[in-house]
Amino acid sequence: MTTTPPLPPLEVAHHDDPNVVREAATEDYSAHVVPRSWRIGPLSMFGAWWALASAMFWLIIAALVALTVGTRDAIIGMLLSVVVYGAINYALSVYAARTGTTVSLFSRSLFGSSGGVIAPLTIAIIATYFAVFEGSVIAVAFQHYFGGLDISLWYLVVVLYSVPLVFGGVRVFLDKFNGLLFPFYVLGLGAVTIWATLKFDVSANWLTQRPDTIAVSGPGWWWAFTVYMGDWVLMMATWDFARFARANKRDTRVNGWFTFGPGFYVFTILINGIIGIFIALTIPTDGPLSEISGVVGIVQLMGIWGLLFVWVSQTRINTANFYLATTNLENVSAKVFKLKLPRIAWALIVGAIVYVIMLSDVFSYILAALRYQSVLCVSWTACALVFLARTRKHRRNAGPEWRPGRVRPVNWRSFSAWAVGTGIGMVMLSVDEQTSWTATWALPVAFVISAIGEWIALSTGSDVAELRRPHDPRTEVDDVWEARVRCHRCAKAYVALEMDRDPSADHQAICAACAQASATFLRAAHREAAKPVSEHRRLPVSD
Repeated sequence: MTTTPPLPPLEVAHHDDPNVVREAATEDYSAHVVPRSWRIGPLSMFGAWWALASAMFWLIIAALVALTVGTRDAIIGMLLSVVVYGAINYALSVYAARTGTTVSLFSRSLFGSSGGVIAPLTIAIIATYFAVFEGSVIAVAFQHYFGGLDISLWYLVVVLYSVPLVFGGVRVFLDKFNGLLFPFYVLGLGAVTIWATLKFDVSANWLTQRPDTIAVSGPGWWWAFTVYMGDWVLMMATWDFARFARANKRDTRVNGWFTFGPGFYVFTILINGIIGIFIALTIPTDGPLSEISGVVGIVQLMGIWGLLFVWVSQTRINTANFYLATTNLENVSAKVFKLKLPRIAWALIVGAIVYVIMLSDVFSYILAALRYQSVLCVSWTACALVFLARTRKHRRNAGPEWRPGRVRPVNWRSFSAWAVGTGIGMVMLSVDEQTSWTATWALPVAFVISAIGEWIALSTGSDVAELRRPHDPRTEVDDVWEARVRCHRCAKAYVALEMDRDPSADHQAICAACAQASATFLRAAHREAAKPVSEHRRLPVSD
């Protein structure tokens, strides 16, 4: 008679592993759940996240929309965007704080361990694009004011000082750095408004400005709203930042309503937008309005003070761009190529990519690509919201399953919902120019189709992506958030919430990052899940 050996005991502690804490100073738990001991308060969360409120993009996009459909319709579109952005990001930020997961980890619940890789890849690409664009704005401002160096050298200067700013991560550096610069951005925003008012002949005509011909399909305010839908990558970005927030009621309320929700978008979209419209219709620019010409106009108006305002604005937003590009590229590489490098190495790689793109004449192609990538973000948001609504009563402490060895490689039902909505949206974008009815409705249609598809996908049960396997470490500890379990591969201890048992190594404990990077573990986990439930014998744990 063969005796089955018992499960090896878990090595459990109720304090942080010092090696993990040291690593987290730069890695920010990018491939792990953020433990409650690493969370930050609302003030620090505000400092880190509100870096995204200071991009010149928000001023210029509002002005371009106003020049296209008129100031009144632009403001209505902005107000509608504030409501929708605020409501969605309230829900996403609360969930991210409760689960401590990244977009990459959560997307496995939706689309499976392999299918979910498209979400972090999308963020990495879009964040890289914005790092290129916003960095180019700083370089052009420097060249315009100082002259001398070729623009390629100013690009290099911007990249060289931007990359080190993300070495410290959210908790260690970004919250403090961006929080310190925020008052200077607000002062600069006020200064450029007052300066323009005193310098130029200002009337109230900018509030009633309307083009002679409105060449868009549908109501102007609706077209304006769909333009702002093009930046729904912020929904994913919210998730990757909000995971650091505390999950208690007070912090959840403050962060949900102010840091990530309506308060943030009142400032970011509405206040920035109205000031942007005023500035664009007041300060003359050389040639058509763009982010570049608008920045040059500010520097010409205010001199060194305008340059400092632009530097503060664009440096703050680029810390977020480089951070998001770095963390998500790191997650994609770990899954696709099984390549694990330190955060600093990935920051340097992103910096090199950004600089190469800056040197190439591809901005028009990148802008077109961004329009198509925005469809991915909109359809992902639709699937995520439906998923959260359908699973809100299940496993409130742990959330839906996402661990690599306990979800299918691809959850084809949900993935199809995402793919169909995305595909139809991209086809509609490609049919005609940006002002056609198909382009106007592409993103809303993609959202609705993906939402309906995800609802249908979940109608047979919210756990269709899960693999049924025995021997779950979550059931072997007293508190999945407080207990730290040591991984047999990396020898580091992480919260039990993310731990699994490795059937390829005598069911020793394994962390989420090592599990995702190990093809041997994944094959063994799938074989174990393929066995009939009757064969899933509960083995005793040895003493």
